[in-house]
Amino acid sequence: MNAINETISFIKEQYKTENPIPLHTPYFGGNEKKYLIETIDSTYVSSVGAYVDQFELMMENITQTSKTVAVVNGTAAIQVALRLIGVKTGDEVLTQALTFVATANAIAYQNATPVFLDVDLDTMGLSPKAVEIFLDEFGDLRQDGCYNKKTGKKISACLPMHTFGFPVHLIELIEICNKWKIPVVEDAAESLGSKYKGKSTGSFGKLGTFSFNGNKIVTCGGGGAIVTNDLKLGQKGKYLTTTAKIPHPYEFVHDEMGYNFRMPNLNAALACAQLEQLDDFLQNKRKLANEYKTFFESNGIIFRTETPDTEANYWLMCIELENKSERDLFLKSTNKNNVMTRPIWKLMYRLPMYSNCQRDEQLNAEFLEDRIVNIPSSVR
Repeated sequence: MNAINETISFIKEQYKTENPIPLHTPYFGGNEKKYLIETIDSTYVSSVGAYVDQFELMMENITQTSKTVAVVNGTAAIQVALRLIGVKTGDEVLTQALTFVATANAIAYQNATPVFLDVDLDTMGLSPKAVEIFLDEFGDLRQDGCYNKKTGKKISACLPMHTFGFPVHLIELIEICNKWKIPVVEDAAESLGSKYKGKSTGSFGKLGTFSFNGNKIVTCGGGGAIVTNDLKLGQKGKYLTTTAKIPHPYEFVHDEMGYNFRMPNLNAALACAQLEQLDDFLQNKRKLANEYKTFFESNGIIFRTETPDTEANYWLMCIELENKSERDLFLKSTNKNNVMTRPIWKLMYRLPMYSNCQRDEQLNAEFLEDRIVNIPSSVR
């Protein structure tokens, strides 16, 4: 209990307040107001405007990819990316159960089924070894791709999620998936600014997706992005997310089912101002993470840090407690004292809509579910 009280005092000292301390709040200290006023004055506040184009260019520069598609949110980005990669009704997608529900929901939106495989303890993200073990047992490699021996369904994609901004072991994962003809789509919703072996997350898979929700490291209220080095896929993504409309000066012609998933220019203006500050945000996050690390080392509590060959953005910082009882005591005490903390998500197969999905033993995921707690992580 003493360590918990010391933690509460330390966090309040970091944020210099006795008021309730949220888990993660946005910081607007740049050109946000200026760009929003410019957008309003231009009257281009909806899905057409200069800031949408600028946002896409900035994301291409940050992720070092060839094409970005701005969309309305991160969930929409995953859904469209899965369609672009060829996920169809009745297919399966390999992913992790330790994730935010949007990862699984986006698969379901494509009328596909998630297969939940375990995570690695060090990254808290999809384990290449778990994928390899599953495919060795259930994979059926055919000319047109990989099928699940147990269900007979095609495994059309693998969807790892970079938990709290910590990159998964991408090289190993992609090598295994390539062997089985399974394309990888990265759910990089939480990892803007994170790097694996010097390259941005989101740039390794066939497609990568990001979120700019209000609680992300960079926010525009609501927004998302698809990034890719496949220009053809990127152009198709732009087409599908803008209602699949054939370009014409005045006629409305749509030749397939598309989506009205366009990011409004107002949101893009906010996003551009935020992206201009990304390097500062990352630097401040790393400074806070180092202070947390030093503090928790003195209290014998594990503070989760980046793995070798990675640079994490430390979006939501977290600690690992000894067991579920210690976790629950920590959560109760901190929240009672106006320091917001929260447990990691319930595993997806504990939710009613995904309870019947195929899964492996989930030993690591269940270990982490009982022990991981997020602590205040705001950049300011």
